[in-house]
Amino acid sequence: MDKIKKTDAEWKEQLSDLAYHVMREHGTERPFTNDDFPDAPGTYRCAGCGAELFDAAEKFDAGCGWPSFTAPANGQIVGESNDARYGMRRTEVHCNKCEAHLGHVFPDGPAPTGLRYCINGVALDFEERK
Repeated sequence: MDKIKKTDAEWKEQLSDLAYHVMREHGTERPFTNDDFPDAPGTYRCAGCGAELFDAAEKFDAGCGWPSFTAPANGQIVGESNDARYGMRRTEVHCNKCEAHLGHVFPDGPAPTGLRYCINGVALDFEERK
């Protein structure tokens, strides 16, 4: 996979202030601010590089205020790393193609995976399947 490398200035030009904060500075958007995606078949892509991250069929309402998914569409694109910020131990998820912070994954999701990929909506672009 070819990695996308850009300078901070290039990312700031491409992304909104909130998207830059979340995706490049490992921030988090407030809950219920960007979970208004259509309830339709489609693909959730990285807002930074367009990589396919999640299929809409894996999306569920976790009631947490962020888009939640049971599994990534492509395990090679969605990567994981340890996150010990803010005195917590969590598993961060990121886009392996552009290294954007997406959110975190928790072991409290529904079957069949038991996982909840809790993703910042500002890090996602939705492409409806026609």
